[in-house]
Amino acid sequence: MSSSAEKEKAQLKTRYDPTKQTGPIQYEFGGPIGNLSMMLGFPALMWYMWACYYHNDCQLMFPEQGESVLEFVQRLYGYVLEGAYPTMLAVKIEWGFLLLQMFNYVTLPGIWTKGLPVPHLGNKCLDYYCNAVWSLYFTTAVALVLHFTDIFKLNTVIDHFGEIMTVAILSGFAFSFYIYFSALLNGTAVRMSGNHIYDFFMGAPLYPRIGLIDLKMFFEVRLPWFTLYFLSMALVMKQYEEYGYVSSQALFGWYGTWLYANACAKGEQLIVPSWDMFYEKFGFMLIFWNIAGVPFTYCYNTLYMAGRDPAEYELSTGYQIFLWILITVAHYFFDTGNSQKNSFRQQIQGNLKIRKVFPILPYGVVENPSYIKCKNGGTLLTDGWFKYARKVHYTADFTQNLCWALITGFNSPLPYFYPFFFFFMILHRTWRDFEKCKEKYGEDWDEYCRRCPWVYFPYVF
Repeated sequence: MSSSAEKEKAQLKTRYDPTKQTGPIQYEFGGPIGNLSMMLGFPALMWYMWACYYHNDCQLMFPEQGESVLEFVQRLYGYVLEGAYPTMLAVKIEWGFLLLQMFNYVTLPGIWTKGLPVPHLGNKCLDYYCNAVWSLYFTTAVALVLHFTDIFKLNTVIDHFGEIMTVAILSGFAFSFYIYFSALLNGTAVRMSGNHIYDFFMGAPLYPRIGLIDLKMFFEVRLPWFTLYFLSMALVMKQYEEYGYVSSQALFGWYGTWLYANACAKGEQLIVPSWDMFYEKFGFMLIFWNIAGVPFTYCYNTLYMAGRDPAEYELSTGYQIFLWILITVAHYFFDTGNSQKNSFRQQIQGNLKIRKVFPILPYGVVENPSYIKCKNGGTLLTDGWFKYARKVHYTADFTQNLCWALITGFNSPLPYFYPFFFFFMILHRTWRDFEKCKEKYGEDWDEYCRRCPWVYFPYVF
């Protein structure tokens, strides 16, 4: 390692301590009342969306004429009990998938990388084992073998979607309670507010593990995006068996989820020094959204296509070609942007490892990047795509998920939940990031904003 890299690594050790609260508690996401509302509202929204898909042809449902709101809610509750009850088959599917991913984590080949120095552990850098990309393709092979040998048909996942979704919802709550109370009992809870609702929502521990498995990385990388990928793969198999061919739109959906899942898997080692991994605690917000919220609400482009004859939503060839090009270009900026940002952190740490994993996209790592050395020992990247827009990867991400919806046409609002929700989520996430960065970097953040003035799109916004 060069002397400059050694110096930068030493500066990292003087950074903020993720276990300590700086200043007074500032409640996020609406505080305890907002947190409780979201913990109750997320599952309710998921069941409502499923009812719209399953009982109303992917159209929004409202009280019928003469039906009170209470009667409408009771009708929805009856739908859930009828078609989204957590059956034993659904438990076997959801937990079989989870356990297979855990098995893959500890058995398949991979690489080791190190996290940032952790002050409360004596500036120790935690080791992380990364093999998600092997897990993705091994699981794909297993799924195809099970499907074509008739041991387990992939379209079963779509046929029993409501039941599996409910199991995932209940599993999200169960995991959250386990992680929260385990942290309280074993003394690993940090930055606690004293309000159990808020602390349960935001999380208690920083780096919970089960043996080799880092739970935060496991939940963030493998569960949501792999689930979406296999749901779209199930659609392809379902269409082929029912119609004898696969529509171009279904293939597009599979392509889109593959791009995302593969990008997360092949770049798994790069997220280790990210804010989410180093500073965010592991609680209901991350657990539930990754195991249930993301995979079972971002998938309605797949479900919309699964519920009808492909001829019903056929789109013009020119329009589809445009979307294929758009999502591919957007993915390039998404993949390389995230790679530039996260590899920069490892460059500073002197721990960058370039993985030759398909597809290797040019300009994923900026050589000798320019950056601001901050007074608090941190660094701010002012090079690569980020010199044009500080959140350019969010713009590319939004464009991708908008394409997922656009490929279904405009006959149902449900496929547009993902881009609609994501749009407002990234606005909030950007505001939250900028508030934290202003507090953390002070005058250096002002200088960074001067050098990189654009947020989402250069010369526009």
